[in-house]
Amino acid sequence: MDDQSIVELYLKRDENAIKESRNKYEAYCFRIAMNILSVAEDVEECINDTWISVWNRIPPIIPKSLKAFLGKLVRDISLSRYRAVHAKKRYNGMELILDELAECIPSEQDIQKSLEQKELSETVNGWLDSLPQEDRVLFVKRYYYGETVKLLAEMQSCTENQMAQKMMKLRNSLKTHLLSGGVLE
Repeated sequence: MDDQSIVELYLKRDENAIKESRNKYEAYCFRIAMNILSVAEDVEECINDTWISVWNRIPPIIPKSLKAFLGKLVRDISLSRYRAVHAKKRYNGMELILDELAECIPSEQDIQKSLEQKELSETVNGWLDSLPQEDRVLFVKRYYYGETVKLLAEMQSCTENQMAQKMMKLRNSLKTHLLSGGVLE
């Protein structure tokens, strides 16, 4: 079933919308949540919460891209779950990603505050827009969806070391852009 038909089911409040969403996008949602949480039981809970959330949000929201909408929902729910249990030291996936970004974005406590600031978002989006599509996709897959360097290397048919170097160059480019934009001092 195509995305528009699934959204129409949500608009009609037809419970088959959840079934069709699950059939089409459960693996996609699972991958995003697993990249953030790395604990299967918590991932399952987040995915179930995603189906409830999408049911409650459509309508009034009518997403242009159901896949992107579901990806954002499951990512936000997974990050909330991550924050809620982070003190228990059960996860290491997001710690690694945040550590990689730490040198070009202010301290971990300030990351959430800074990301919420419109100026930082606009600056990062401007930087992303200036990148070649391949680099932009790699950066988003790594730092938004939490894909591993190993998987990105496989996708690009290169070694993990080459991909790690490429990601380091992208982070350095972002840092330079943030410094020149006055976001970092």
